[in-house]
Amino acid sequence: MRTIAWQKLPVSLTELCLDTTLRCGQSFRWRKVDDTWHCGLNGRVLSLRQDSTHLHYQSVFPNNAVELPTPPSSSPGSAHHPSREDDDTEALVHHYLNLEPDLTELYEQWSTVDANFKKKAPRFAGVRILRQDAWEALVGFICSSNNNIIRISQMMEKLCTHYGPLLGYVGTMPYYDMPSPSVLADPKVEIQLRQLGFGYRAKYLHQTANLISQKGDQGWLDSLRNPEKPIMGQKISPAGEMQPGGREGYRVAHEALLTLQGVGPKVADCVCLMGLGWGEAVPVDTHVWQIAQRDYKFGKGKHSSLTKATYDAVGNRFRSLWGKEAGWAHSVLFTADLRVFAERLSSKVEVGQVKEEGIIIKRETSFDSRVTSKKRVKEEPGDDNLQAVGSISAREMTVKRKRKT
Repeated sequence: MRTIAWQKLPVSLTELCLDTTLRCGQSFRWRKVDDTWHCGLNGRVLSLRQDSTHLHYQSVFPNNAVELPTPPSSSPGSAHHPSREDDDTEALVHHYLNLEPDLTELYEQWSTVDANFKKKAPRFAGVRILRQDAWEALVGFICSSNNNIIRISQMMEKLCTHYGPLLGYVGTMPYYDMPSPSVLADPKVEIQLRQLGFGYRAKYLHQTANLISQKGDQGWLDSLRNPEKPIMGQKISPAGEMQPGGREGYRVAHEALLTLQGVGPKVADCVCLMGLGWGEAVPVDTHVWQIAQRDYKFGKGKHSSLTKATYDAVGNRFRSLWGKEAGWAHSVLFTADLRVFAERLSSKVEVGQVKEEGIIIKRETSFDSRVTSKKRVKEEPGDDNLQAVGSISAREMTVKRKRKT
């Protein structure tokens, strides 16, 4: 292994908060050990940590990396230190963390046009949309169907451990890169994934890997990318005029993704936003639908339920508010609404449950507002009672207010 010493960039917490950005479900492969985040990424193990003024990063490169179709039994190699001239990790950090846009300026723009954003965003500064590899984003969000953050992360780890190249070790912990579509297209993979606990997603992953391999591996996915946010090292070019439904390139990418197995409108928008750089993509699940009803006056008349027309209307509404980075602004509000970050909005929340005729009644009391809300939540089979993180809810759930008597 080749290890590059720790380096740093001047980045404030208002411009980037790692602990929020890497936990809000955009990527499912980051692992935090003590105060440092680690991930196998772009042919290296990338480590990140942060203080109030700087972002610190380190990389570990393998001597070679071979994709393995079965669980690897590799052992750590010996480490040495290459020169900085051979290291492109700084460029990768800038690119992957999407550090170029002035986030303070964006928050100010969104707050100017949206009172709800202005109210909630100050406690969630530093949320950035990652510029992920499109293939990794696609695989992650196919795995996210009817799932929660813990299980999605476990699936992604199994996928990389069993099929991806070993990149290196941090201490005794091995880290692997993503396997390519051609590796997952192997005929044996679907059965193996089912044995690993992927369930029906095994078929979706295998068939999608086959389709993408037939289209030229990852080149087809990258052809759908926003040209204003190309893959690292490529030139930027214009992406066209913004329309109510998004730019033409976004709409083309969204429709193309819908041809893949396991990809519906919501997953397609997640991949467009977090893997292809289309900032106007607004993934709408039941959780975002609840935000739209509560804070943006949806839920009445022709938009009383989450239909295809309502899905489009919610996206168009947010795009009219926030423009071509609507998906980014939406993700800040989504993060603000997640249970894992609830302590930032209220000092304490108590949740009580009482079962009435097969319906779970949840009572939530915020000690800041002294408000108690009562919801009727229909439990779904296999529900893990964990809200999924990252623009996809852990479950499709029906929420109704209890009728007054």
